[in-house]
Amino acid sequence: MARSTRLFVLFVLVFAAFAMPSESQAQVAVGVSIRIGPPALPVYPQPICSGPGYIWTPGYWAYGPAGYYWVPGTWVPAPAVGLLWTPGYWGWAGGVYVWHAGYWGPHVGFYGGINYGFGYTGVGFVGGAWHGSVYSYNTAVTNVNTTVIHNTYNTTVINNNSTINRVSYNGGTGGTTAQPTAVEQAASREQHTPPTALQGQHEQAARSNRALLASENHGQPSIAATPKPGVFSGGGVVAAHAATVNANRPQANVNSTNRNTAHGDRPPYANATKAVPSPATAKTSSTQPNQPQHGSNRPPSNAPHPHNNHPAPHPSEGHPGKLGR
Repeated sequence: MARSTRLFVLFVLVFAAFAMPSESQAQVAVGVSIRIGPPALPVYPQPICSGPGYIWTPGYWAYGPAGYYWVPGTWVPAPAVGLLWTPGYWGWAGGVYVWHAGYWGPHVGFYGGINYGFGYTGVGFVGGAWHGSVYSYNTAVTNVNTTVIHNTYNTTVINNNSTINRVSYNGGTGGTTAQPTAVEQAASREQHTPPTALQGQHEQAARSNRALLASENHGQPSIAATPKPGVFSGGGVVAAHAATVNANRPQANVNSTNRNTAHGDRPPYANATKAVPSPATAKTSSTQPNQPQHGSNRPPSNAPHPHNNHPAPHPSEGHPGKLGR
């Protein structure tokens, strides 16, 4: 009986994998399939960026033996110059929710139309971009201390979606209905780099922390985001709070000379009916519509040129500080 049950589960997983879009199959974490969808995304402020070269990776619900648990959002050094993070997402297929693992690549691919906030609006990424060997930050949607990090620009993102919710999965009842765009399909065929060791350790630490279980925190984890991977206490760690109209915007950038209001940079606008804004509705404050809506590795040409053209430190150099402590 046990053998037949295992064979049935394996069959469901294989069927689910083939039922998914082809660009997503390589991203599926085989063995993680659930019949109950994950909770809504919690609302939380973004910790201030840890230093030059760090890229924001949004929090997400993972699944373990005790059920869903929250993996806090955190700032992570890119594994190589030019790489951007495509978040993972839960997708409904073959009667189960299957986890599509995130990855690093030259462009941001499909992540289910989930609005994770802080530049991940559901389509592409507008929180920052590479300019040669330097990563620049869009201060409209990321929390950056501009007296420390000088590679910045400001392009306000306006999300015109009117439905407010925090759905965290694609497909199924109540999920987003987004499908991969041509640009996202092209990104799926590029060479990808898996999550770094620091990201793996970060998820493992979350898995072993009972306070992060959805059954314990009821969707509002006390550790919603951290300044560095694996750092779950101390300064910079932020908690989730009740949803409000202004939820999940970054705090006013410290010492920033340009504090334009950012829209569309927070989870509540993952629209289950009209999953993501089209490029036509994702407007910016720039005079020319050339913002990298789909994870371009260059900043918009009309954005202010980064103030500091020194290369961002390579992750192996140890700057801006040791991680995971």
